[in-house]
Amino acid sequence: MTRRRGWHAAAMLVSVLLPAAALADEPLVIYQALSPELALELARAALDDCRQRGYQVAVAVVDRFGVTQVMLRDRFAGPHTPTTAAGKAWTAVSFRTNTMELVANSQPGMPQSGIRNLPGTVIVGGGVVVESAGAMVGGIGVSGAPGGDADEACATSGIDKIRDRLDF
Repeated sequence: MTRRRGWHAAAMLVSVLLPAAALADEPLVIYQALSPELALELARAALDDCRQRGYQVAVAVVDRFGVTQVMLRDRFAGPHTPTTAAGKAWTAVSFRTNTMELVANSQPGMPQSGIRNLPGTVIVGGGVVVESAGAMVGGIGVSGAPGGDADEACATSGIDKIRDRLDF
């Protein structure tokens, strides 16, 4: 009887583990992504928030892979702001962390200080991860407000304005 229980337990274990292993080997991966329309709506909402605060900025929205979907630059935003905004959004997505948090975690002497030297990273506040139902679907970067905290405030305000549409 114990031998039969051993086989039964082994069969149960295999049946539990096989589906997990099969999922890891799936040839196709399914993921959520921002539509171009929602990405544009997000960028506009962040730009509008910055305007209401009196800031001339650029806003970039990237997909979950860091590829730019939308770039908006206000008329008087500096010439550096589009590149900086895109870099902030890319950095947030790449590290799956808002750039304001990376500023604190990558100070000289900290274990993550080396990320500041990686090509393309922009470790300045204003890059925010965009999530839907707990999964990252993209990132937003804002540049041109007087400080990274103000850039981040505009970015998070933009996300808040489309929050109801993020749960597709």
